[in-house]
Amino acid sequence: MLLGTHEHTIDDKNRLTLPARFRSTFASGVVVTRGLDPCLVAFPRDEWAASQSRIADLDTLSSEARALQRVVYANAVEGDLDKQGRMIISSRLKDYAGLTRDVVVAGVNDHLEIWDRAAWERELGQAEGRTSDVAERLAAKRD
Repeated sequence: MLLGTHEHTIDDKNRLTLPARFRSTFASGVVVTRGLDPCLVAFPRDEWAASQSRIADLDTLSSEARALQRVVYANAVEGDLDKQGRMIISSRLKDYAGLTRDVVVAGVNDHLEIWDRAAWERELGQAEGRTSDVAERLAAKRD
């Protein structure tokens, strides 16, 4: 399970050093793509297919399903960590997420989210303000 928030930097060669505690999880490689929020998501290569099964199983007769699949899969990049635990962030993905030098790597159960540090602070502030409302709505759906 991937947990925690870690502040890191992207170097001049678009390399991001993963936190040491996450590196063994990505020993088989990494798949990075656009997140549904303005961030990137990184999955261990051997977990990618299972984690994306809901998107893969969408009915391709639906134009919305095809659009979502295009965004997720056409922007996905496979890679490996180097000996220092670094991964390359493509310029296209870096631009999409508005990543600058300072980033946050957040463990979100089965994947990592990579956020520009300022965008992460804004998102976190908004999310914390909604947490109790969301919990109430989810609890109501269980009843």
